[in-house]
Amino acid sequence: METKAGDPGAFAQFDLNRVDSPAFVIDASKLRANLQILAEIRDAADIKMLGALKAFSMWSVAPIMGDYLDGVCSSGLWESRLAGEFYDGEISTYCAAFKPDELLEVCRLSDHVIFNTPGQMERAALVMEQARSTGGGFDVGLRINPMHAVGEVEKYDPSAPFSRLGFPIDQLDDEHIEPLDGLHFHNLCEQGLEPLLDTWEAVKQHIEPYFGHFKWINLGGGHHITRADYDRDALVEFLIEIKEETGAEIYMEPGEAIALDAGILTGTILDTHWNGMPLAITDISATCHMPDVIEAPYRPAMLGEDEDGTGDPVRLGGPSCLAGDVIGDYQLPVPCEAGQKIAFLDQAHYSMVKTNTFNGVQLPSIWLWESASDQLEQIKSFGYEDFRNRLS
Repeated sequence: METKAGDPGAFAQFDLNRVDSPAFVIDASKLRANLQILAEIRDAADIKMLGALKAFSMWSVAPIMGDYLDGVCSSGLWESRLAGEFYDGEISTYCAAFKPDELLEVCRLSDHVIFNTPGQMERAALVMEQARSTGGGFDVGLRINPMHAVGEVEKYDPSAPFSRLGFPIDQLDDEHIEPLDGLHFHNLCEQGLEPLLDTWEAVKQHIEPYFGHFKWINLGGGHHITRADYDRDALVEFLIEIKEETGAEIYMEPGEAIALDAGILTGTILDTHWNGMPLAITDISATCHMPDVIEAPYRPAMLGEDEDGTGDPVRLGGPSCLAGDVIGDYQLPVPCEAGQKIAFLDQAHYSMVKTNTFNGVQLPSIWLWESASDQLEQIKSFGYEDFRNRLS
């Protein structure tokens, strides 16, 4: 995959030596700017906008998100608990498969409980009845698989062949629709408006007979609404149109769009050597700190990279023993020497939530920076105990 973000914004003036290493630095001012765009879309189209915790769950900024969004969406019990503890507004919970012993609490915490298949929804009937009898008020939804692939990479495409995500829309019938309050589909990944329009046309031909039945339709996430080239005016027109024709409340649940270009991951070159090309080992690990670099894969943009440089590119890798712990090849903006600081752009979403301690690699600390006022605060740091306590 090729990253579609990487605007340094205010980080172009940030002194990397102000924070320890490695460290995530989140720009609260940029976060607000992204959220303001989402709120403007929400208000102009008169829809509901939720934030996806799976992409960005830095709960210390939950009050900021609460000023702009209608709530959050979660992917299971623990995220729903986090939402109930720290976030304002609605909680919409979808999981590919709920554990039976967790579902009761999910129902009590959530405003929307979205199932992956009608079969699981049927098996959960008694649990849902118990939750309602003790005061739980929640809507029931079903995630559908549009069976219309628009993704650039198959493993990130919920409509890829044999996908487990969502009930195949060509199997949907009256019996499945009758008990539902709403429908959910999530078919995009870092994409603009056209794939959403294409997906809707594929979905509409199957569900149009049921327009008027649904209280709400959730368009999921993967919408890069805050990217500069997104056609936001056309999005508003589309949302207004489908709200009118379906008679349903429309929900969107962006994740990346909330934190797009709002964070960096900064680290230090620890050592350099040569093996057919210049090599540098950093305290930033692809496998531990930016696993999507390996899983997607993709090449993260570097702060201040000299892309037109004439020198040999340097291959950067992490300190772990994994041979594939390679970040990429870069024209460094600093000398290729031990002690030099570097940073990767657009690391607030997904990187933070996917970090791990393989090989005992240190987790990055987390800092919150107000670029508008230059106020900088360390939110959290991690030590040996965090590594030890995950083990037995």
